[in-house]
Amino acid sequence: MSSQPHTVLRWFVRRTRLPLLTLPCLDCPSESATTGRGRFRVNANRKLLDVWLLVRCVSCDRTRKLTVHERTPVGAFEPAELRGYRVNDPALVAARLLDPALARRCHFTLDWTDAWRLDTHPVPLDQGWPVRVEVVLDDPVPVRPDRIVAHGLGLTRPQVRRRVKSDRPLGRPTVSGFTFTLLAEG
Repeated sequence: MSSQPHTVLRWFVRRTRLPLLTLPCLDCPSESATTGRGRFRVNANRKLLDVWLLVRCVSCDRTRKLTVHERTPVGAFEPAELRGYRVNDPALVAARLLDPALARRCHFTLDWTDAWRLDTHPVPLDQGWPVRVEVVLDDPVPVRPDRIVAHGLGLTRPQVRRRVKSDRPLGRPTVSGFTFTLLAEG
């Protein structure tokens, strides 16, 4: 058996929606919130702006504001960014929600459960072994590589540990692409 992969495949991890926020509600015992359609609230006080990202509880629908900018001079904003806040640009909502600094400052974490999908090509079992797979993350979805591989191949995680060689640890979440080699059974 050759040590060079005979088949090379590309898999893509794509975000299907924005993740839920793990954030305690102030009115009910729920710990989950969503950005819904993604809205900002912009408030002007003379030449200073406050910008909040609005989130709502998934249980009781209570709206809460997450501070994006506080008392920031209007001149400090790029015109495109300011326009994005005013028109609730979905790309800007995603960028701000996925910003780790905002998460630390507002004390929330992101719940990526059911917020991504894996687009794969089937592994041709009748072709030569080993098979090399490049996994591309189109969005910074923090997911464990062993979970992606197990999902894509229909294997259990112990089987993945036995049959897969990777360029990075499989048990730690990653937000960037990786490559792995699937070895033949046995």
